[in-house]
Amino acid sequence: MNTERVPPSSYWMETAPAGAPAPPPDGDVDVDVAVVGGGIAGLSTAWELASRGREVAVLEAGRLAAGVTGHTTAKLTALHTLIYDHLRRTRGSEGARLYARSQSAAIRRAQGIVDELGIDCDWEDAAAHTYAENPRHVNKVRAEAEAAREAGLPAEFVTETDLPYAVAGAVRVSGQAQFHPRKYLLALADDLLRRGGSVYEGTRVVGLTEGRPCTLTTEAGVSVRAREVVVATHYPVFDRALLFSRLSPRRELVVAGVIDEARAPRGMYITPDQATRSVRTAPFGDGRRLLIVTGEHFTPGAADVEERFTRLSDWAEARFPDVKLTHRWAAQDNDSTDSVPLVGPLRPGSRHAYVATGFGGWGLSGGIMAGQLLSNLIAGHPVEWSGLYDPRRVASVVREGGSFLKHQAKVARHFVGDRVPSVSGPTPEDIAPGDGAVVRVGAGGCAVHRDEDGQLHAVSATCTHLGCVVAFNRAEKAWECPCHGSRFAPDGEVLQGPAVRPLKKRDL
Repeated sequence: MNTERVPPSSYWMETAPAGAPAPPPDGDVDVDVAVVGGGIAGLSTAWELASRGREVAVLEAGRLAAGVTGHTTAKLTALHTLIYDHLRRTRGSEGARLYARSQSAAIRRAQGIVDELGIDCDWEDAAAHTYAENPRHVNKVRAEAEAAREAGLPAEFVTETDLPYAVAGAVRVSGQAQFHPRKYLLALADDLLRRGGSVYEGTRVVGLTEGRPCTLTTEAGVSVRAREVVVATHYPVFDRALLFSRLSPRRELVVAGVIDEARAPRGMYITPDQATRSVRTAPFGDGRRLLIVTGEHFTPGAADVEERFTRLSDWAEARFPDVKLTHRWAAQDNDSTDSVPLVGPLRPGSRHAYVATGFGGWGLSGGIMAGQLLSNLIAGHPVEWSGLYDPRRVASVVREGGSFLKHQAKVARHFVGDRVPSVSGPTPEDIAPGDGAVVRVGAGGCAVHRDEDGQLHAVSATCTHLGCVVAFNRAEKAWECPCHGSRFAPDGEVLQGPAVRPLKKRDL
């Protein structure tokens, strides 16, 4: 299928539009807690703190719930592909048990908030499945079912599902959920305001000075002073903790379309095979449901994205022949080198600064869990799984040294290998309308985009985060850093951190 004909828009963004943006602060601000980032981790943390009587301010560079959370698959589950067998081997049975308990507690917390606030967010109870189609991979699924059951989840190994194609085996965990993430979070933000909290959109934070109080500095030069600071920007925008060395960004594609309700699966499904394939459906009305298929994960800036969209669409149409694709979008997340999110003090020595990152594609349950964990830490009441997620952990980094070194080697290859474009590489004249490329200008590189009208736009090819060379994503019209996942518009403006400064304009 030619996916370029499918509108590039997120269903969640389209069906839960936000109102007028909350303006940036017009002067310096003093609060109990400042939360940087208005996605599910940031808003969950802010709401938990406000419900405890804290004065909270949320600072969001763009719009609330419009980044990663607005482009998720929106599964709320404690079954995270094949995590429990991995944790059983690397963290022991107790580590796996704490992971299961914390993620399950997040689901219950979300259900309680939906009931308490009366949020209409298409909440549906659903069973989660991790499956294998290839019989050679069934042993992994069986091991995961056993490990998840040992960790305390109601897990079972099954061979029958409500998918319209056969599977060789699957882990099934009941009592999970799926919902509309934007409707949930926008309602949470409204209640935060009712509780006396503040929300500032279009407010990019570029500096942090830790102390008592901490001071955040915005791009406009405004100071926000807070006793405690939470950095929930998806990828941390402050490098002093060196967390970039323990995070690997990955991007995934999503296609969605209408399907007859009678043929729609009601469970949630994922397989690690074929560069991941995730399936769920959502209410659509008139006897139909929306089929949502996610997959084709890749490193930002390092793939032919249009080709991957086509591959994912072809897979969806082959498995669900009556689907009519209506949407496509992409999501980005970060994997930690030991597969466990980093939630807790920002760095060794931090007493009043905290971070939440590295959710590995499971940011809904992870973000809600982070809200519970961080609000308790700030209140001086660590929960039993605080140590599991503590970003300062060392033992797990040693155990996962292979993943750590592999990630650093990949970053080094990009940092060195992409530094200067080839003399025989593309020239500005070679760039087609709608496309972009890094071209050689003098001794260095220049990122050049030709818009649909044929005009050329040139910016520096050097990412303003840590200096890697960007690459152009034609399908999404963005410059992307393959090292740490920063994304920029064709004119160089920041779309997604950790970069906080735009790419510099260049003359050809």
